[in-house]
Amino acid sequence: MVDEQNLNFLLSYCISALKQCSSWTHVEILQALAALVYNNGPKCQKYLPDLLGKTGLLVQFSDSAQPDVELRRAAVRSMANLCLSVPGQPYLDESYRSVCFQTFLSVLQSSKTSDVDDITFCMLLQNALKGIQSLLNGGKMKLMQTDQIGSLLAVLKKCMFHGLPGLSIEMPAALYPAPLPQYDKRSPVKQEQSEPAAFKQTGNRRKKSKGKQKKGEFGEEGREDLGDAGNESVLGANMLKLHLGDVQSSPCLDPRTRASDVAYVPVGKDHLSSHYTSWKRISSSESEYSDAEGGIQSKMRSYQANVRQGALACFLSAIKSIEKRVLYGYWSAFVPDAPGIGSPQSVSLMTIALKDPSPKTRACALQVLSAILEGSKQFLSVAEDANDHKRAFTPFSVTIASSIRELHRCLLLALVAESSSQTLTQIVKCLANLVSNAPYSRLKPGLLTRVWNQIKPYICHKDVNVRVSSLTLLGAIVSVQAPLPEVQLLLQQPSSSGLNNSGSATPHRFNSSEQWRKALPSEGEPPDNPAGCASSEPCWLLRLCVSIIVLPREDSCSDSDANFPSFSSVYEPCPLRLESLQVLALLVKGYFSMAQSYFLELGEVACRCMEEMDPSIQLHGAKLLEELGTGVLQQYKPDSAVAPDQRVPVSVVVTFWTMMLNGPLPGTLQNSPHATLQTSACDALSSILPEAFCSLQNDQQILCVTLLLGLNHSENPLVKAAAARALGVYILFSCLRQDVMFVADTANAILNSLHDKSPNVRAKAAWSLGNLTDTLIINMETMGQSFQEEFSDLLLLKMLRSATEASKDRDKVKSNAVRALGNVLHFLQPYHIANPRFREAIEESLQALISTVQSEATMKVRWNACYALGNVFKNPALPLGEAPWTTQAYSALSSVVKSCKNFKVRIKSAMALSIPSKRECYGSTEQFCQIWSALVVALQKSEDTEDFLEFKYSASLRTQICQALLHLLSLAKSTDLPVIWETITEDGDTIKSYVLQYLKSGVEESEAGMHTDLCERERVLKGAIEHLSGIEKELEGKARVRVSVFLEDVLTNHANATELTEA
Repeated sequence: MVDEQNLNFLLSYCISALKQCSSWTHVEILQALAALVYNNGPKCQKYLPDLLGKTGLLVQFSDSAQPDVELRRAAVRSMANLCLSVPGQPYLDESYRSVCFQTFLSVLQSSKTSDVDDITFCMLLQNALKGIQSLLNGGKMKLMQTDQIGSLLAVLKKCMFHGLPGLSIEMPAALYPAPLPQYDKRSPVKQEQSEPAAFKQTGNRRKKSKGKQKKGEFGEEGREDLGDAGNESVLGANMLKLHLGDVQSSPCLDPRTRASDVAYVPVGKDHLSSHYTSWKRISSSESEYSDAEGGIQSKMRSYQANVRQGALACFLSAIKSIEKRVLYGYWSAFVPDAPGIGSPQSVSLMTIALKDPSPKTRACALQVLSAILEGSKQFLSVAEDANDHKRAFTPFSVTIASSIRELHRCLLLALVAESSSQTLTQIVKCLANLVSNAPYSRLKPGLLTRVWNQIKPYICHKDVNVRVSSLTLLGAIVSVQAPLPEVQLLLQQPSSSGLNNSGSATPHRFNSSEQWRKALPSEGEPPDNPAGCASSEPCWLLRLCVSIIVLPREDSCSDSDANFPSFSSVYEPCPLRLESLQVLALLVKGYFSMAQSYFLELGEVACRCMEEMDPSIQLHGAKLLEELGTGVLQQYKPDSAVAPDQRVPVSVVVTFWTMMLNGPLPGTLQNSPHATLQTSACDALSSILPEAFCSLQNDQQILCVTLLLGLNHSENPLVKAAAARALGVYILFSCLRQDVMFVADTANAILNSLHDKSPNVRAKAAWSLGNLTDTLIINMETMGQSFQEEFSDLLLLKMLRSATEASKDRDKVKSNAVRALGNVLHFLQPYHIANPRFREAIEESLQALISTVQSEATMKVRWNACYALGNVFKNPALPLGEAPWTTQAYSALSSVVKSCKNFKVRIKSAMALSIPSKRECYGSTEQFCQIWSALVVALQKSEDTEDFLEFKYSASLRTQICQALLHLLSLAKSTDLPVIWETITEDGDTIKSYVLQYLKSGVEESEAGMHTDLCERERVLKGAIEHLSGIEKELEGKARVRVSVFLEDVLTNHANATELTEA
């Protein structure tokens, strides 16, 4: 490190020397300058005009016209070092950044002339690439302009292939967004050499590879042999064999036997000695080079590989600097597509992953591909090839689908051909990223089967990182768009499929079908089935994960396990067990119907994990427990498609939770040093099935409640939020909600959390308060006044005030606070309303609701506020129609029903306006008529929307408005009729058509078996006719109002239309 005083002196000296000394000294001066400015960029601000200004020294020396390449390289290196960022220090000004970027770009665009040494040129490119990478990383440079992005991507693609054996490409100056592969001209001289390395399938290539390879021949031929063998193995898996269960004999299950001894070089040997890089092993007797020349060639290849790695590292930084939607415009330039008939495949990142002799470069290419695939779900979602298209052109969806298929094919080829464990890990990670983002439901089945069968043997790889990433890939398969029929079939394969003869490092795990069960003496264990019965064998993946988690490790594990010395040597390495737990949780979440057969065994696994000392294992055990609980909850939902006899029996669920509560769960919940673990355990406890909870022993129910109430006072916001949410779940349990003491304790705990400083805690508490107030309404309807009288008035007032205060909080809190307000105001009794202490709180809460309806809050908040006002209108004890707030409430709802952009808010406001059951509740004639007119306008505007997504709710909106209009007509007084008649005179045809449509939709829904009472709609209409006829008779012609006649005409038209339909 140089102090600032010496740095200033030395920089001044170097700049003066460059200006005054002879040119032969310049290279060495620039080397000294590069060393000085390295990591000192921010301290060099005052020297930047001399170095990077318009006539700056570095700009001059790095110019493309500079004849001395060594001088140019030294200048570019100094410039690159200046671009390095220092944390916490200001970065280069935009003008200097732009100068540097253009300089680096022009260096990368330049071609090597014959007088330039290969190694020097490689170093020049490397320095320029490092400079661009520093600009992208340190300067947080955002690439926005198309020409800037196109130029950079073009040079990066060119440098990615720099010196790659058997391949030479010429790139245009810039790439442009395009759906198809762009021009990348291969040098005609090299074309012949690159042919053997192309991705073609030749029938007898494999046979040739078994013979001795000629000395001096490129090992690329060897890599291609592996590629073909791998491809054969990839395509060998087919759905027919899967259906027949004959997966054992499938060629794709053991790449090592298919690709002979070449495909699987034992870890630990130097990768340079592998078959892939045998071009380095040239016999001196047949070589054209002397030893010295051979050394130079080797050195040159090493430098070329460094350029390729630098370009890929730079590309990785560029991906982070380009918006994903912009980046995907260049997809075809870097991602392979299936080659056209008779045309060679365009070069892509997969070309490097399959052909590059350097394992590190292959790994870099796969990292870049992974970064491109990450977050590509929306882009890839357009892909579709499930149906064979027969069109004159290829749709974009088919092009993307073809690219996805080719990616699968190439990555599986790379998987089989790879020997380096580090690169193998990257291949598997890349496959996991691809699987997570590809839309398999829109593609022909078979892709996942190939991946599944190819990855199986790598679970037993000697390198722990490969095993972990293989499990990650399997986790991606069981979580993507679950449940997929193809994955369902794969999970149903017999456990023994594909793992015998695989050279497994842990063979005993898969040979005894019951060994993993014997390790889990669970209460509800099914009796042993006779050996060989497929039904007795659990899902292969489930059994694998459980084995890794609970069975002792094998002695034959590799030295790479030594990376994890802190963990007990009894079990498999911790990362492997954690990944297995995550895969199990994903399997339970996506394919619960498959996992439920081993429900108690999986519960035992979760128990064991939570009993361990390692907090990370405990945490994932708790997450597995939560998924098991949630799976059962989903089965018992009212709208569940699972037949009652196919569900996990309640008795088994009770046994399961009894095991948890007698086991480690209570201790885990009280494990205060590990807040994340407590949070997960809390979430797990809230996933208990209500029917099972009510069947638990009394002391266990009390234990659960006591633990949650205690955790609600935790100082950690994560734990407190989870406890508040769990209480909100428990308050809905039928056996707890009628206990006034529990409701009161829960209310106090939730109100305490509602005033917490953490927004997350307040949001969860508001949700729970909404649930608690739902319980008050249920109890009021089922238990009557006894519950209302027992419930504390003081607590009720506290709830009202807290909810009013929370309705002014942020939207996540507000949406549930208004829901709670509506329920509490509905719950109030006449003696509460008459109580002076309540009067002010009621007024404030009503004003909060009205202002929320009119506010610019999120639509969910306004939707809930409208719903809450509807709840308020249900309370007959409130002075609806008399109090001043009534006018404000009706005015707010009338305004929203006409003009709100969100149709769901309009629906809820129309619903609220149709709730009051008496004419007096609507107030004066003027107010009643305003509501009527607003609903008519809303009906006319029910198809007017700027947002197409809202249009799907327009039919529901019309239904709700028609119901509200008929409700108003059935309550109307004689003084209301003139305005109603005036509206009918003006807009009668529109109203008539919509009401007929409303009646007709009732018929259609009834025929479709939907829950609609056909007679109810007609009955309301007839009731309105009868009511209005009576009023009109009383008027005896004083006013020429015939609203009833209009409605009778509507009913007649409807009856005639129905008869015609039936006929």
